[in-house]
Amino acid sequence: MIVGIGVDTVDHARFVRALERAPALAERLFTSDERALSVTSLAARFAAREAAVKALGGLHGLALRDFPVRREAGGSPEFDLSPATTARLAQLGVATLHLSLTHDAGLATAFVVAEGAVAPPSPPQIP
Repeated sequence: MIVGIGVDTVDHARFVRALERAPALAERLFTSDERALSVTSLAARFAAREAAVKALGGLHGLALRDFPVRREAGGSPEFDLSPATTARLAQLGVATLHLSLTHDAGLATAFVVAEGAVAPPSPPQIP
């Protein structure tokens, strides 16, 4: 059952300017492992965080830094959620966050689907 969807696009140049204006921003938003990545990858990860918040309908006591992104062995991105974040998502009815990222023409776009537990089947209708 889909609980929510979210999409966000980040302009790389604008993101770089934001990081230059506020150097502490990267530390507030990203894990130490993520901060070692290129600015292009950071822009995509920021878009992923924003899309997740949109899919959830808000932060609900979480922070953007609670949504780190990692790459699987095959290259697919996924959120690397802590047990505490996973527990909070479960309270919100979210079992899984699905993530897709793309980069093109100086933009990074993320799409997130928040999936809940499978809905119980509807009772049969009596004619």
